Amino acid sequence: MTRRLVTVASIVLLCCHLLEGSETRAQEKAPAPQKIAVKAHRLLDVRDGTVLLDAVVLIEGNLIKAVGKGLAIAPGSKVIDLGPATLLPGLIDVHSHLMASSADKYGTMLLTKSQAYRALEGAANARRTLLAGFTTVRDVESEGSMYADVALRDAIERGLVEGPRMRVATRGIAAVGQYPPFGISPDLPDFPHGAQMVSGVEECRRAVREQIGNGANLIKVYADWIQYPTLTLDELRVIVEEAHKMGRRVAAHAELVSAIRNALSAGVDSIEHGSEADRATLELMKEKGVWLVPTLAAWAHGAETATDEAVRQGLQERFRTVQKTVRTAKEVGVKIACGYDAAEGALHGRNAREIVELHEAGLSNLEAIRAATLTAADVVKLQDKIGSLEPGKYADMIAVSEDPLADVKALERVFFVMKAGIVVKQEEVAAGKAVGERTP
Repeated sequence: MTRRLVTVASIVLLCCHLLEGSETRAQEKAPAPQKIAVKAHRLLDVRDGTVLLDAVVLIEGNLIKAVGKGLAIAPGSKVIDLGPATLLPGLIDVHSHLMASSADKYGTMLLTKSQAYRALEGAANARRTLLAGFTTVRDVESEGSMYADVALRDAIERGLVEGPRMRVATRGIAAVGQYPPFGISPDLPDFPHGAQMVSGVEECRRAVREQIGNGANLIKVYADWIQYPTLTLDELRVIVEEAHKMGRRVAAHAELVSAIRNALSAGVDSIEHGSEADRATLELMKEKGVWLVPTLAAWAHGAETATDEAVRQGLQERFRTVQKTVRTAKEVGVKIACGYDAAEGALHGRNAREIVELHEAGLSNLEAIRAATLTAADVVKLQDKIGSLEPGKYADMIAVSEDPLADVKALERVFFVMKAGIVVKQEEVAAGKAVGERTP
C-alpha cells in the first residue's frame, strides 16, 4: 500500500513538472498582445458628458491602456484613423431575445424549429446586433429554445461565431397557464412552452436551481401576463432567494402596479416594461435601487405594424402610457436602462431605436446614451469592464460620423465597431471622409 502511494505521488509530481514546463514554454512562445491606436476627432466621455477633441485610445490586447489627446503611439502599433468621427463605448442592450425570430407565429416556431436551428437563428441575430454597435447584451429568456442561449453565449466567447458578449437568463419562469403558446389542445400536454412553467414554491425553487445549474447568468420571471398578476408573492420570494444566494440577479416582467409591487416586495433587481407603474410605485423602485427597463421601441413598433385598427389603437395607447411612465421615472430618479425587446428577425440589429425612444420620452441625449452604456453596464454586473472608454476596461467602442449629443439618431448609423480590441465593422464614412489603418 505504501509503495502504491509513493508511486502515485511520483506520478503526480512528474505531471506537475511536465505541466509547469509546458506552461513556461507556452508563455515563452506566446506573442505579445497587439497594440492598437484608435484616433478620432471627437470622443464622448459618457461619465461626465464632455467631448475630448483629437482623441487617441491606446489598446493592448483586449484592454484599453490609455485615453487622451496627443498620446505617444508606440512604434509598430496599428493605427486606425477615423477622421472626423465621434467615438463612444460599445452599446449595451439589457432586454434582448436573440433566439426569437418568429414572434407572430409563436406556436409554429416552437413546433417546427429544432433547438439546433433556433441556435443558428440566434447566431445570425447576434451578428446583426453586434454590427449595430451593441457589444454586450443581457438576453432575458430563450423563448422555448431551452439552453440554446447558453450554447450561443459560449460559442461567441470561444470565437466560433461573431456576436455581442452575452449574459443569459435561459428558459425564464412563468406560472402554469400564463405564458404562450395559448389555445393548444389539452390533449397535447407535452406541447413545448416558451418558458419553464411552475406552480408552487418548490417548483419555483427547483426551476431556479436547474437554470443556474445549466448556465444561467441571471433569472427572468414573469410576475404578470396581459391583465393578471401570476405568481404569488411567496413564489416570487423563493425565486429571488435562490437566485441571490447564487449571486444571480432577477429580472421581472411586470406591467401592472400590483405585479410590480409584488416583484419589488420579493426583492427583484429590475422591472422589465413596467408599463403602468404609478409615481408611488416608481418612488418605491427608486428607494430599493431597482432598474426600470421600459422597452419603448417594442410598443412603438407594434403600433406601427398592426393591421387591425383596434389593436393598433390599443398599442398606441400603451406606448403613450409607457412614455409617461418613463417621464415620471426620470423625475423620481429611477435608474433607467436600455432594452429593445426585439423578438422578430427583422428587428435584431435595430436596437439603437430604443435609445432614440428614450430620448423622445424625455431623457436628454446624454441620459439616453448612458442608459445604453454606464447604466446598462451596472445591470449586467460588468461596470468595471464595459460601459465607458477608460483604462483597464475592454476595448469595446463604436464610431459615428455625426455628433450623438446633437442628434442621438446618429447611433442608428454606426460605421465602426470594435469588441475587445477586435474590429468587427469598419465602413467608409458617407461624406467621403477617410477611414483607414496604417502602421507608423
